[in-house]
Amino acid sequence: MKNVTDKLDIADIDNAIQVLNKYAKEASIKPLILKLEALKQDLYNESLLEELADTWRNLGIFQGAVLTYVPYFYTLIPDDIFGDNKSKEVND
Repeated sequence: MKNVTDKLDIADIDNAIQVLNKYAKEASIKPLILKLEALKQDLYNESLLEELADTWRNLGIFQGAVLTYVPYFYTLIPDDIFGDNKSKEVND
């Protein structure tokens, strides 16, 4: 996942979980928190990273809430945080 695992830090993931649990009460964010908890247990699992990115992309407008409470969240998933390049790859 493009060196994402090199940037991961258990303390950052744990902090993200704590902050989201405290401030982001939207039910749709719960699956993201569950993926973060799983990733914290298995930091270098690339399939979990992919699942985290997919869960992130499915948040819709709640992506803003996540970035408000955890501004460094973009460092936890691949470079293309909003999936912009995914559509370009399909069209190429």
